[in-house]
Amino acid sequence: MAVRTVIENGIVSTLCRLCDMRCGINCHIQNGRIHKIRGIPDHVESRGRLCPKAPAAVDLLLHPDRLVTPLKRLADGSFAPIPYEKAMEEIVGALEGIKKKHGARSIGVWTGEAIGFQQQENYARRFIHAFGSPNYFSAESVCWLSRYLAYRLTQGYYNACPDFANAHLIVLWGSNPGHTHPPYMWAIDRALKKGARLVVVDPRRTAAARIAHRFFKIRPGTDAALAWGIARHLIHSNRYDHEFVTNHTLGFEDFSAYSRSFRPDFVAAETGLSVDAVRDLAKMFAAARSRVANYPGISLEHQPNGVNTIRVIAALGGLCGAVDRPGGDFWPESMAQQDLTLYQTLPLEELEPIGRSRFPALYRFRKQCHSLSAMDAILNRGAYPLRGLIVTGANPVLSNPNTGKVERAFDRLELLVVRDLFMTATARRAHYVLPAASFLERTELHLYAHHQAVALANRVAKVDGTAGEYAFWRELAHRIGTGELYFPWKDETAVNRWLLKPTGIALENLQDTPQGIVYAPKIFSKFRRQPFPTPSGKFEFVSADLAELGHPALPPYLPPHSGTEVNLTYPLLLITGARYQLYYHSRFRNIARLGRVKKPVVEIGAKDAERLGIGNGERVRVETKTGAIELDAEIRKDVDIRRGVIQIGHGWDAANVNRLTSDADLDPISGYPNLKMVPARVVKQKNTA
Repeated sequence: MAVRTVIENGIVSTLCRLCDMRCGINCHIQNGRIHKIRGIPDHVESRGRLCPKAPAAVDLLLHPDRLVTPLKRLADGSFAPIPYEKAMEEIVGALEGIKKKHGARSIGVWTGEAIGFQQQENYARRFIHAFGSPNYFSAESVCWLSRYLAYRLTQGYYNACPDFANAHLIVLWGSNPGHTHPPYMWAIDRALKKGARLVVVDPRRTAAARIAHRFFKIRPGTDAALAWGIARHLIHSNRYDHEFVTNHTLGFEDFSAYSRSFRPDFVAAETGLSVDAVRDLAKMFAAARSRVANYPGISLEHQPNGVNTIRVIAALGGLCGAVDRPGGDFWPESMAQQDLTLYQTLPLEELEPIGRSRFPALYRFRKQCHSLSAMDAILNRGAYPLRGLIVTGANPVLSNPNTGKVERAFDRLELLVVRDLFMTATARRAHYVLPAASFLERTELHLYAHHQAVALANRVAKVDGTAGEYAFWRELAHRIGTGELYFPWKDETAVNRWLLKPTGIALENLQDTPQGIVYAPKIFSKFRRQPFPTPSGKFEFVSADLAELGHPALPPYLPPHSGTEVNLTYPLLLITGARYQLYYHSRFRNIARLGRVKKPVVEIGAKDAERLGIGNGERVRVETKTGAIELDAEIRKDVDIRRGVIQIGHGWDAANVNRLTSDADLDPISGYPNLKMVPARVVKQKNTA
């Protein structure tokens, strides 16, 4: 593998993309090789700090298993090298053939975390609409978007990072930011040093819970009951922000009336917490008021009523007056950059984007097709067939629920093209596998909305045989005849200049300011001068958008339904997907320095393990209605995990937990799968040694 750095000796500043935080890094180069990576002092997000993953960027770049040659799958299922020109020629021929036979909408594109969001995903969005199809899919069908929807429906905006550093009370709902979003945890640490209180609500005692002032070990799926109980206390005790509620909200009377039934004894019975614990948390909210920073994690998204659960938590911000206030949920202003997507000029909504009719909010607010519905379209169970997919940096075989169905669907495709850095479980099912470029081989803009800042990722090196995202989509567009009109820029640098044109920020200024440039100063309490970006112009305790779409305007609490209740056959509740600090979803398990967790395990409490006769490290079989996998048991103290709950991390090829999860039990608004309350059983395996 031939690797060439952009300079022979010196420092190149860029942004780390081993997760989506984009911390600033300086790549120190000697004799044409990166020999160390350090943080950029005063970087707007990371302030010079880096997590343990960052140095492994060098290993990612130079990994001996990197894909550097296009591959074509043969009739026997094996792969053989194919010249790049030949591969592109055959792919274009297949795309045109499918389009002629089934129509342009029978082709889709799918982007994932390994390549990047924002600018990178918009290349794919632009390409597929120029091709004539509305079918853009991404990892957002199972991650992040449910939170986005909930907050957009409530206050018209979503800020992924509240103003932690200035909060007096920080409440992490099913989140462990030290493992998932390190810079957020660093901001929380700064708040704790100033006297803030940290509360964690979770069925498991996570790393964040271990340092929290209070840990509430809640029953899975009942977070909304707890949030409603807090709302009732704030209203009943007259401790809510009267000025904000009176002048800037819609639907308070209905919200208040619904909250009355959430008495502490009812909430305690639902959540498995004590009555005193419920009251204590409510009093903490009342004491902190406008400086409450709520942070719902992905755990709440993966519940059958996830959007409405998060809507109630968002509503707590309104009751406390913690909306667009210091220490609360800041309302970011957008940067006035050009739009890479074509939704204004080529919306294509008349072509029935997959999943739009069933989950219209998903498409209305994010222009996202529903990836779980894509499997049905491939299997001829949709309104029309999906026959071809180009997947870039995504691994749905490991990340989407009901793995067996995903595999069957992908095997039915007439064309599956996968672009990635490594041969993933998804790539192994492709007709063509193309080498992709890592973040160190690309240049792009990145926005930090909660800082109202922009920074530039610079290219550090070039790996022969790989292509960046813009280069790939541009070449493909030119080959099918849409490139001259829709991909006119010669390279990424030209794209970056075009994107920045309306902002008044010169690309050279970004190149000279690696710590990032603030594009607008932060101004709080904007709602006093302008309406909220909701249909009513107010903070909506009841959602006009959801009412229009046929959903309840209030966010109702739905107790865990019969499909997720334990029974004699499946007496345990399976939680999936807890993040490992040094891994990112299904990535990095092949990097030696990050391999502290060697294998997948099922976490089970000591009393549950004793009842089942299971010892630590023993082999077990975990079964659900969807499937079964074998792995080792890791016995946890009962203080660390709720009784009757087990947990298995996702992203492991060897024991893929999504063979246990279903794609049928979905949130009615977002279409997100239930991955946090899966009825399961654990069976001890015989020792064959």
